[in-house]
Amino acid sequence: MKWLGVLWLVALSECLVKIPLKKIKSMRENLREDNMLKDYLEKYPGSGARVLPEQRWRNPAVTYEPMRNYLDLVYIGIISIGTPPQEFKVVLDTGSAYLWVPSIYCSSPACAHHKVFNPLRSSTFLVSGRPVNVAYGSGEMSGFLAYDTVKIGNLTVVAQAFGLSLEEPGTFMEYAVFDGILGLGYPDLSLQGILPVFDNLWMQGLIPQNLFAFYLSSKDEKGSMLMLGGVDPSYYSGDLHWVPVSKPSYWQLALDSISVNGEVIACEGGCQGIMDTGTSLLTGPRNSILNIHNLIGAKASSDGEYVLRCDTINTLPDIVFTIDVVTYPVPASAYIWKGHSHNCYSNFEEGKGDPSDSEMWVLGDVFLRLYFTVFDRASNRIGLAPAV
Repeated sequence: MKWLGVLWLVALSECLVKIPLKKIKSMRENLREDNMLKDYLEKYPGSGARVLPEQRWRNPAVTYEPMRNYLDLVYIGIISIGTPPQEFKVVLDTGSAYLWVPSIYCSSPACAHHKVFNPLRSSTFLVSGRPVNVAYGSGEMSGFLAYDTVKIGNLTVVAQAFGLSLEEPGTFMEYAVFDGILGLGYPDLSLQGILPVFDNLWMQGLIPQNLFAFYLSSKDEKGSMLMLGGVDPSYYSGDLHWVPVSKPSYWQLALDSISVNGEVIACEGGCQGIMDTGTSLLTGPRNSILNIHNLIGAKASSDGEYVLRCDTINTLPDIVFTIDVVTYPVPASAYIWKGHSHNCYSNFEEGKGDPSDSEMWVLGDVFLRLYFTVFDRASNRIGLAPAV
């Protein structure tokens, strides 16, 4: 039976579409190298992961996106919109579910630094007239909803709804190396009544299986991959371990515990985690993150980052995430980032989310680089295996 499963995956790998991803320097690295990070974090204290306005303060006309920490994003993909196609660099983001790019009508300085979509140059463009407002930690993107052809790899989605920005938040997008965002979350996260790109790929019969997968390269600029409609088993070792999605909105699952050397240090008794390609770091509750930083000897710097001696990397223990009884070790070489000035930084960060989610963790690219991840919409499950 095991061989039948392998043959099934091989058959799927022949039908799937692979979208190359490019590894880039994050906004945090750019700001750090320009000695602007402290000023940025002071100006936008809410730019960490999981910024979520309290329920009673939410404007019903605004779509709030609570998990975005694009400050540390390092992977982007290329898509095109319109006829003839106009290319954009986008975040392929499992923590949101809509598509938006800047428009030629955008008046913000940030738009001058990015590709902008020109509706007048597309013969397949349709405008809806519906306003779009998306709140981020550092401001609000406002624009309007439109429809056009979207191409990702060799797949072409017709009449895809997407947002075109008229204003972008503060200086947030000025430092970004991507133009827009393509969400791969559940439709619940999308604008009301709007199907996400991935849902349309499936509904329009463009992919053979209702799933996608990510392989994120640890070192090379190239080599990272989004797989649509199938799984290529050459990108991981061993078997995929399947975990049910606990809440089909984000790609959320149940964590058993987080431990070091067999001793539970966080998530005691279980907690929830979100697999998020739009967040680079590992984020969790304040007390748990402080406990981990104390354990690894990381100290808070003047700009709020946690730093530690680089020569300790080889002596620090693995931090082990247990999910559905299976252990997923994260070694120090993954949870510590080596800077260019001989400084080392912790890749753990306090989540700044809804207080009701006191034990919510976000497993970003630090985790996903180690473990090949399948996002299976058909069965509402997540598959994990060691990446090769």
